[in-house]
Amino acid sequence: MMQASLFVAAIAIFLQLYNLGGLVGSGLPVIVGSGFAFIATMVSIAANPSLGISYMLGAQLVGASVAIGVGLVFKHIRFLFAPVVTSSVVITIGISLYRTALGYMAGGTGSADFGSPLNWGVAMFTLIVTLVLGNFGKGVVKTASTLFGLVAGYILAFFMGMISFDSVTSAGWFQAPQPLHFGLDFDAAAIVSLALVFVISAVQDIGQFEATSGGAFNRRATDKEITGGIIGNSLSSLVGAFTGGAPAATAGQNVGIVVSSGVTAKPVFILAGVLVLITSLVPKAAAVFLTIPSAVLGGATVTVFGSIAMTGITILSNAAGLSRRNLTIAGLAIAMAIGLSYFPEPFAGFPAWFQSVFGTSPVLIAALVSIILNLVLPAEPKPAPAEQK
Repeated sequence: MMQASLFVAAIAIFLQLYNLGGLVGSGLPVIVGSGFAFIATMVSIAANPSLGISYMLGAQLVGASVAIGVGLVFKHIRFLFAPVVTSSVVITIGISLYRTALGYMAGGTGSADFGSPLNWGVAMFTLIVTLVLGNFGKGVVKTASTLFGLVAGYILAFFMGMISFDSVTSAGWFQAPQPLHFGLDFDAAAIVSLALVFVISAVQDIGQFEATSGGAFNRRATDKEITGGIIGNSLSSLVGAFTGGAPAATAGQNVGIVVSSGVTAKPVFILAGVLVLITSLVPKAAAVFLTIPSAVLGGATVTVFGSIAMTGITILSNAAGLSRRNLTIAGLAIAMAIGLSYFPEPFAGFPAWFQSVFGTSPVLIAALVSIILNLVLPAEPKPAPAEQK
């Protein structure tokens, strides 16, 4: 399943590089991976004694089809995603990633040595190298400061005894995805629950595309870019339903890297797609990447996570405007989304489907609150034109 998920991600990366016929692919510099938003619902379906993995993949097949429909009608619902809405979503995406970054720095949530001085020391060393190279370096050193910081942190972690190559030694050399290895079955409740998550993921992808376009090109994403982006990820997820791979979603972490580095050249993303494809077919290659300690990843990426939220603030300031109405909408949407995310089960008294949909996605909360407020709150009166002298 891990290899199949990497295969799905590689397909999605290649599809996103170009806007084919205005329908498939965004043409924006984005990287795609397995979506975190799907995990809770997919696990609940697979772990259900009366269902299982085949029903999970059947729900994925239908859910991806629903997401394709969202992409096809996006231009007709674009009015719902005004700049104040997309900026609220992008800011929420950035802030919600902070916990991930700091969890990595501490050694990875749930790890035996979580929060140890060694983890924090390696993470801070990686962060310092990244900051120094990014602010004082020149040329490729400055542009690729995150990569060089990652390498420096990896070397330090190796000498500190934090890296083991046992998994690399035991991994095989080739493993192709096996179509219908888990089978396909369908259950109405599973389909509805996962289809809702696909819609949520589409909303998150809209925010990611807006963040990329705003941060890298200083403009809003076009209807064709967003439509093609949603359909590209959804088609890849359809492939995943047949091969056993997890659904695809645009990776917010990489949006931050694009925004902070300014690297948007297609050959770079082609190379990234090739690397992901290789890891999907060569388990030994995947095992090498998995040897990178969480502390090193956290130290190298915490700065780029911050740049996502800053991009959202830029959209709010430049495209929407810092009016009292917009600040009310964005402030309340972000407060509700981030505030609820601090609790493990904020909707414990609600049905399970409600909890899985609304209790696990701060981005959805931000989108819903900002869309509703933007529709119901009265527009601020335009200032009267100055009298001509």
